[in-house]
Amino acid sequence: MEELISYFENIPSTHRSLILVSGLTFFWLLEGAVPLFKFNYKKWRHAIPNFFFTLTTIVINFALAFLLLKSSDWVAAHNFGIINWLPQMPLWLYVVLGVLLLDLIGAYLAHYVEHQVKPLWMIHLVHHTDHEVDTTTANRHHPLESIIRFAFTLLGVFLIGTPIGIVMFYQTLSLVATQFSHANIRLPRKVDDAISWIIVSPDMHKVHHHYVLPYTDSNYGNIFSIWDRIFGTFMKLNRHDITYGVDTFPDRIENGSVKGLLKQPFHKYRKPTRVAVKK
Repeated sequence: MEELISYFENIPSTHRSLILVSGLTFFWLLEGAVPLFKFNYKKWRHAIPNFFFTLTTIVINFALAFLLLKSSDWVAAHNFGIINWLPQMPLWLYVVLGVLLLDLIGAYLAHYVEHQVKPLWMIHLVHHTDHEVDTTTANRHHPLESIIRFAFTLLGVFLIGTPIGIVMFYQTLSLVATQFSHANIRLPRKVDDAISWIIVSPDMHKVHHHYVLPYTDSNYGNIFSIWDRIFGTFMKLNRHDITYGVDTFPDRIENGSVKGLLKQPFHKYRKPTRVAVKK
């Protein structure tokens, strides 16, 4: 465990880029082999705006990375934060708690707040207006959302007291987990259900991308599914009943255009439709 954290303390940018590209490539190929839905689309054309927003996310995170480093150095130097106030524990448990709590504050909480606060929902909308959710959708976030998500991660580092090695380890796990959960892949139902008791599975997350409430406001988890189960935001829906997109923003042309998506947060808020939950 010491070697693992030491590696992530000093992980080169080239290694992080390789993980990003390798994950995308792996799940892209897997989508061709065992697709959940057979989309009638040109995959590369669909991926262009998603790759654009992946790039803006990388640029923003890189530009602000020094804040993560400074914060993690400060909490380590001052023995500040939840995991540093607990009784001494084995390193593996220290790392597990750090990753779990970062996932709660930096991802689950951020995601939940974005759905509950109207201006933040309009920014997060860019992620939801993809009509063909696949692995490239994972990092389809408006630049403003990238800043919001970064702020929550920074808050998590400060409150939890995570050193930079755990932060980098968490972000790497998060990257691969979101590529997996968004991938247009069909796992055996029993396998998907079993996975969803621990981590966010593809079927579990696809419910979140259903086009109407209350399904859109469910399954906020990023890596771990336990937060949705603990806080009562877990929902199930048959995979074949899922329709992607957002009912109030159905324009496929705008939703597939970089220019249109950049302007999307500044549209007037439209109240979404709520449907009865299927039993």
